[in-house]
Amino acid sequence: MAKTDFKNDRKDLYAPPRGRFVEVTVPPMTFVAIDGQGDPNTSDDYRHAVEALFAVSFAAKFISKRELDRDYVVAPLEALWSAKDPAAFVRREKNKWSWTVMIRQPDWLSSSVIDQAQHTAERKRLAAAPLVRCDTFEEGLSVQALHVGSYDEEGPLIDQLHRTYLPAHNLRPNGRHHEVYLNDPRKTDPAKLKTVLRQPVVAHGG
Repeated sequence: MAKTDFKNDRKDLYAPPRGRFVEVTVPPMTFVAIDGQGDPNTSDDYRHAVEALFAVSFAAKFISKRELDRDYVVAPLEALWSAKDPAAFVRREKNKWSWTVMIRQPDWLSSSVIDQAQHTAERKRLAAAPLVRCDTFEEGLSVQALHVGSYDEEGPLIDQLHRTYLPAHNLRPNGRHHEVYLNDPRKTDPAKLKTVLRQPVVAHGG
């Protein structure tokens, strides 16, 4: 049975150059997601959300393999971030952040499969399992780069994006700041963490 791996199949989305911005068109993609707010390092809500999303995602994978004869690698964790003051990202004022954590799902999975996977997570009594929703996002034109290192060191690259790259290319933000976490922070040296930093954009006047 062939195994689909989003990261290998769409390197344009998951393997941008390190520290250098490139433009990419992001297609519609389906995710399981949970919304929340607060510092992800200290928030129980964030921890519970991530736990529930992976439980649902692995349950969906097993259903797909067993019932649909299609296997895949569970996608990496992603998050959309926002704050009333965008400079809060550069200053790393995490208590002021709102987030949507999410994991991409294959487009061949029906809503009934996701519902079944969510029920499986709920039976495990995971606190955030009832909050999981299935949603489709279409970001379209976006600018992204790969950050290697601690999450707390992202600020300068994000600042460069908004203060230098976007104005120089006549672009403005068109959606929430998006991060794709390519490795597990529980098992990876902070200096080796790889994160795709992505910003949906639109041309000024567009």
